Amino acid sequence: MTTKILALAESLGNLVKFRLMPGQSHDLAEVKPLIKDIDFQALLVDKAFDVA
Repeated sequence: MTTKILALAESLGNLVKFRLMPGQSHDLAEVKPLIKDIDFQALLVDKAFDVA
């Protein structure tokens, strides 16, 4: 079994929050809980999060 780490960092690269997930799950499933209650002006993400 594998695991993934989804991390949220601030502009200097310091870790703010992270989520551990099963390796077979899609990262997008954990984004909402990760950014909940976080106040930010911009969000830079990998192309995998572009679902539009």
